[in-house]
Amino acid sequence: MPVICLMVSENRCNRQMTQRDPIRVCLVGTAARSDYLYGPILKALPDEVLLVSVWGRSYGSAQRLGKSLGVPWYTDLGRLVQETAPQVGVVSVSYGANGEVGLMAVEHGLHVLLETPIAHKLSEADAIISAADERGLKIEVAEQFHRRPLEQIKLKLLASGLFGRVHTSFNDFAGHGYHGVSVMRSYLGFDAIPVQITGLVREYELAPHWARLSDTRGARTEMQEHGVVAFEGGELGIFHWTDIGYDSPLRWWRSSRFLAEKGMGVTVGHGLDVEEKLSLLAPGGEAPRFITLERRLERNDGGALVGIVAHTGDPDQPIVRWDNPFLAPKKGHGVQWHDDEIGVASCLLSLLEAVHDGGKPSYGPHQARLDQELILALRQSSLRGGQPVALPLDPLDQTL
Repeated sequence: MPVICLMVSENRCNRQMTQRDPIRVCLVGTAARSDYLYGPILKALPDEVLLVSVWGRSYGSAQRLGKSLGVPWYTDLGRLVQETAPQVGVVSVSYGANGEVGLMAVEHGLHVLLETPIAHKLSEADAIISAADERGLKIEVAEQFHRRPLEQIKLKLLASGLFGRVHTSFNDFAGHGYHGVSVMRSYLGFDAIPVQITGLVREYELAPHWARLSDTRGARTEMQEHGVVAFEGGELGIFHWTDIGYDSPLRWWRSSRFLAEKGMGVTVGHGLDVEEKLSLLAPGGEAPRFITLERRLERNDGGALVGIVAHTGDPDQPIVRWDNPFLAPKKGHGVQWHDDEIGVASCLLSLLEAVHDGGKPSYGPHQARLDQELILALRQSSLRGGQPVALPLDPLDQTL
């Protein structure tokens, strides 16, 4: 029986078979993710990358990060580039500084992996993209939500054609802002063109309760965002988010969904503990036929994730699979990342392959800009009393 084994498994084979010098990488910024996330990921991929240096605005923060990761530290990015010769910069700074520092890294001649959002203003995103184009540099953005294994197997299933065309896609607390928009758009295909959005933003007072992220108790104010996106081909995207969705017992729900020509998919979850319900038609056309997802690990008692296999029940395509591109060739000798770390590392891998091969990253700056544009348009629609806002937005509008 045939097995559908798409893109990522090919990448894994290429990574194991192709002998290439590691790409020299620096960390640009000393945000918390630089130390606990990006540093360890870079260190765990010695065949692909070599971490050579870190940059920070202040000497103290740069020194702390450099000592933690065992590399030289700098407060002068030009000197860092001259003395340590990085090819790629992973930009990880405070939330508000994404656009400013991202542009600085590109202007210093670095291919960049940028944190989300690519920039807060569309004009800042355009400046980064233009500067990279002028210098022949690659940009990838660390939008990892659709790269997590469970999302990847769903995208493989959609790419197989089993579901036919996706008509409507939902994000229902499965990610905030541009993250949630990106998940919603991924089911429709990133080539689907949005033409209009209608949005409403509201604030509500809530009963006192425990906030997990801040470990505080008390009354809270909730901000809800709701939007409907119309696409050029007639598809619809529906987006819901609450800004307490990650840490409140009052808002435990987490779901993303798609309605397709030949079936549907529903993620049902409590926080990160989710269950996938994917269905096609049963023979006879009178009942759903549910797809079984199997997580395969290196050993029967654990180990690294090998991949996810979808048992479809379709006689022509009984199996669709996603393979972990970071699985070590020798059993038990690789990292055992959780799903989000696999997603973030996949963003890095996308950039590295573009730098090596001269192609485009699989997500890239234009998709990241569009995800941010949709959130800005949703909020603009709300400010106009829920009036539809046509896309694209004017990037020179100073309110964006």
